[in-house]
Amino acid sequence: MELLKTLVDKGLRRELPTREEALAVLATADDDVLDVVAAAGKVRRAWFGRRVKLNYLVNLKSGLCPEDCSYCSQRLGSRADILKYTWLKPEEAAAAAGAGVAGGAKRVCLVASGRGPTDRDVERVSRTIEAIKEQNEGVEVCACLGLLSDGQATRLRDAGADAYNHNLNTSEAAYGEITTTHTYADRVTTVRQAQGAGMSACSGLIAGMGETDEDLVDVVFALRDLNPDSVPVNFLIPIEGTPLAKEWTLTPQRCLRILAMVRFVCPDVEVRLAGGREIHLRSLQPLALHLANSIFLGDYLTTEGQAGKDDLAMIADAGFEVEGAEETTLPAHRADALAAARAGCGSHSGSLGEAVGTGCGSAGGGCAPCGEAEPAAGAAAGAGAGAGAEPAPAAVPAAAPAGPPAADARTDLVAVRRRGVGTDLPPNA
Repeated sequence: MELLKTLVDKGLRRELPTREEALAVLATADDDVLDVVAAAGKVRRAWFGRRVKLNYLVNLKSGLCPEDCSYCSQRLGSRADILKYTWLKPEEAAAAAGAGVAGGAKRVCLVASGRGPTDRDVERVSRTIEAIKEQNEGVEVCACLGLLSDGQATRLRDAGADAYNHNLNTSEAAYGEITTTHTYADRVTTVRQAQGAGMSACSGLIAGMGETDEDLVDVVFALRDLNPDSVPVNFLIPIEGTPLAKEWTLTPQRCLRILAMVRFVCPDVEVRLAGGREIHLRSLQPLALHLANSIFLGDYLTTEGQAGKDDLAMIADAGFEVEGAEETTLPAHRADALAAARAGCGSHSGSLGEAVGTGCGSAGGGCAPCGEAEPAAGAAAGAGAGAGAEPAPAAVPAAAPAGPPAADARTDLVAVRRRGVGTDLPPNA
């Protein structure tokens, strides 16, 4: 159908779709999902080839959060039976990070629950970043510590942080229904602070929290305007003991449509398949690699995920390659803009609505979420990846009939297993 041809053409030109086109992607029928994936896959391969970037999450501080994010097992008043502990020592975090790098990860994401860091916390994390980089040459480090105060982003950048994650999570209109202890505007401000300090911004969304199609399009268009380099797409993990524990509305087909919409709106950005993929995509996870070019390995912050070795096998079996440490994730125009911003010109934080259209981030756990992903230490080493894009196969056009089916979503297909409960499992193991 003409819709998909139009969206592919726009994606290859880095041109923003209309809201109506984005909504039409979400409204396609299940019978047409493979056509949607094929079309969005052409855009993904044009900018990222068949490379898949691996990310490893280290949970620096678990639970004990004063914020009331409804999706989060670490929230204020949570009854979820999760691991709770205060700050890991730098050497402990570095050891955990080393396990992820050994498994093929090129980015380590440091997450701490809480509203935001104190200056002492920033110093603590700075020492942790230095320890990780001393032991793992070339590794990228992304910090995810919540709302930042003046000057903290610059201090993290000076300590070696390459990126900062802070998600918008949902639309501005729906935000007050999810969280009341801080605002949507607070989150936007923190993303801009990270960009202003010259760090790569990582900001994404959580789908499956009861939002409408309009909410999903709103948050993705807002992300495009913010212009992060990485956009993690999370699917709600309904954890017992949280207000959204009964929110089971996603189907695998719905998840694929959401990922495709994000790719069309943010064509040249690292789209990361993040929390909840195993629960909601299930056996269709390999299809999502045709849409996302980045994943987290293994377990999540407070829930178990697919084993790291199975993630690596999935990538290989689907015909993709693990991105090598020596390869640049972002297309040249975005990598150059980021380098200029880090040098102090400030050009990277411009709106994506400009004529150049430079394309447009993780959640699940933590009130300062970076994607509920924390991989197992036993992940096997990943294979090297080839650089550059490859020709994409022609997509079969699809019709765009109405309405995503959510009413028959199954709640009995998976039992959410809370990470560490009833075991001697140490943090980040």
